[in-house]
Amino acid sequence: MGRAHEVRAASMAKTAAVKSKLYAKYGKELYMAAKGNPDPVNNLALRGVVARAKKDQVPADVIKRAIEKAAGGSQESYIYKRFEGFGHNNSMVIVDCLTDNGNRTAATIPTIFSKCGIKMGVPGCAAHSFKNEARFTFEGKTEDEVLEILLMADCDVDEVTVDEDGWVTVTAKPEAYNAVRTALTDADPEIKFDDDKITWTPNDYVDLEAEQMEKFQRFLDMLEDNEDVQDVYHNVNLPVEEEEE
Repeated sequence: MGRAHEVRAASMAKTAAVKSKLYAKYGKELYMAAKGNPDPVNNLALRGVVARAKKDQVPADVIKRAIEKAAGGSQESYIYKRFEGFGHNNSMVIVDCLTDNGNRTAATIPTIFSKCGIKMGVPGCAAHSFKNEARFTFEGKTEDEVLEILLMADCDVDEVTVDEDGWVTVTAKPEAYNAVRTALTDADPEIKFDDDKITWTPNDYVDLEAEQMEKFQRFLDMLEDNEDVQDVYHNVNLPVEEEEE
């Protein structure tokens, strides 16, 4: 059928694999958020995960199945595990996992670190180079409007900024996530978040040489392929991918 067909088939397979990983990631997160209270109306944490899943184009039936599984009293359970490490030029990584088999994860993730030249460290060895924060990004409001909304709701935030394109960014302590999100959505039920999460933001970014970057990209690819990995945070300046014409 020719090279063009092979390229298209490979591209479709890669796209399907990426979607499958994304659906599985959200499936676990939705299930854990819905356990004990599967109603998004009364469960703000679940509502936030549902909103992020929809933004990432996770199908409604995938979301529904995960919530129904939790509502049905499934005994399936996941545990959180975190791995931290450091590599070339003071590069730092945090890998968060959600797994149904802690022993498997404790074996496979350190192996990925080792294969890619990333040294596994003790808890906190990388976290000190990041700021743990709740982050919301959206558009359509001025800085004064946002500040007034948050002030009226008695929300304690770290910073509110607006860039030259009109994108608003609100950062706050992780424990303020629910209060800030509620204040913003109550003030504007139609608000659409580009960012809506608790994350780890690097204090500074580092550059890697070409050979080091190749290994680091391999590290990220291997983590992406691992079913237990939920989120990866790092302080490396990744090359900007050029768009195809």
